[in-house]
Amino acid sequence: MSDLVNLSALNKEQLTRFCEDMGWKRYRSDQLFQWIHYHRAATIDAMSNLPKAAREELSRVAELKGVEAAGESRSADGTIKMLFRLHDDRLVESVLIPELFPDGVADRLTVCVSSQVGCVFGCTFCATGKMGLLRNLTIGEITGQVLAMNHLAEKTFDKRITNVVYMGMGEPFHNYKPVTDSAEILCDPLGLDLSPRRITISTVGLTRQIQRYADERRPWNLAISLHAADDEKRSRIMPINENLNLNALREALTHYHRQTRQPVTYEYLLFDRFNDAVDDARKLAKIARWVPSKINIIMYNHVEGVTLQRAKEDRLSRFMGELTRLGARATVRRSRGDDIEAGCGQLATKK
Repeated sequence: MSDLVNLSALNKEQLTRFCEDMGWKRYRSDQLFQWIHYHRAATIDAMSNLPKAAREELSRVAELKGVEAAGESRSADGTIKMLFRLHDDRLVESVLIPELFPDGVADRLTVCVSSQVGCVFGCTFCATGKMGLLRNLTIGEITGQVLAMNHLAEKTFDKRITNVVYMGMGEPFHNYKPVTDSAEILCDPLGLDLSPRRITISTVGLTRQIQRYADERRPWNLAISLHAADDEKRSRIMPINENLNLNALREALTHYHRQTRQPVTYEYLLFDRFNDAVDDARKLAKIARWVPSKINIIMYNHVEGVTLQRAKEDRLSRFMGELTRLGARATVRRSRGDDIEAGCGQLATKK
């Protein structure tokens, strides 16, 4: 195991302390920060505005362990999925989702970023969950995905990314500190300088972390992977619900709203004849009244080995009609990137 400090795994405060320990002036930490989290430096030697002697000194005690592009798939709808290789040859995937004006010009460019290699929570409809958890990603492995996708967006659409969603491989709140540190870095003026309201972090419902997120007054949007509106059905497809049920989730979200005054978003995959009945819509509308919220109804993408299927259009219409009648704010998110397995629940590294 290397004794070198992985600069890519340090947050901004840690990077500043590292430079202080080196006896360097404070501005050096800003230079390192920009090389790692803006310029995508792959090596210390690439940091050209550091004197050669400083680079040599740095190379004796530190290294960079970021991400390396290892493959690319493009969907007919414009969605792009990237495969990234990590320093230990593990693999993760990220997705660039463009929303285009009728003339083909990019309006909104969203990056769906991964936070873990695999996932421990084993949701039955999710390809990532079938991998199990291999390891957490570091700060730099998360920001590195976003920076690479931003570079791809500029090259492909002549525009920077506009949004980041932590909804790729893994459970973001199970890797809480690197995820929140990476989100801070993405919003930093020395980095991509994204608005906090342009970043959304999703969770399957880790209540302790939701409460921590609230107490820390985190500024990013919070999304809940709900997918069923009663405990019996949710436990059948999301094992976490057996320990952290809807009552526990309600308490955590009430605390979140009390602390932040921010709304939440519920993500709800619509499965044919499982959670798409009018009665399910009524239960979902009731949940939507816990705190101010909106609902994203997601049309399910097929995952190999999963018997659940996408809801039919007539059942979707009845479901949405009932939500509207009950005053719930809901929109339908159509499948994107299904032909390259880049849709919700489909990310998994098969190699």
